[in-house]
Amino acid sequence: MKAMTPDSLKQQKEFGEMDKLPTVWTSIFDIQKEEGKLKTQDPDSIRIMKKIFMKTNKENNEPSGFSLKMEHFTQSDHQLLKSYNKKEKLPFDQNIFNNWDGKTLTINTENFNLKTIEEALKSKASKEEAEKVEGMITMFFKSIGTTLKFENKIISISGKHDWVKQMDNYTVKIDYDLKAMYDKEVKLKNTDKKIVIVTE
Repeated sequence: MKAMTPDSLKQQKEFGEMDKLPTVWTSIFDIQKEEGKLKTQDPDSIRIMKKIFMKTNKENNEPSGFSLKMEHFTQSDHQLLKSYNKKEKLPFDQNIFNNWDGKTLTINTENFNLKTIEEALKSKASKEEAEKVEGMITMFFKSIGTTLKFENKIISISGKHDWVKQMDNYTVKIDYDLKAMYDKEVKLKNTDKKIVIVTE
């Protein structure tokens, strides 16, 4: 299963380092090694870093955001990623912490929030900017979503949520509605707490 998080940005000032990031899928391990920022010798962390890939998205040769994907993650890899993410503050959304056994993915929609992205922005921002993260997210990001690509065909999906859509036999897309997320007045039509995707 692959998970991709394409996050589009309107302004690049805060994200000047994006120009240095690769435009083709490159593992976090290779990126950090190339930049001379590889701090860990821990074999578990290195294994995880080799399974997480990143690239910048460009519109008219200008950085417009970035994408993340995870390849061939096992359930134990997911558990390791939680502790790795606490240290590294990578902008993963909560979906990656759902329950995946290699055939069935159970998505807990109560995890549909941007906490990890907010924390990643806060960790890079000054104290004053950190207080305005909510505004920064709605200003910088055109769209935030996750694409879940399965290696085997999807047999069934039970549960419904306005933000979850099946794109084809192998792909499910989760699009965050930023307005609904930050505006408690907005009511969603379908908000099942669990979405269960069964693959072959």
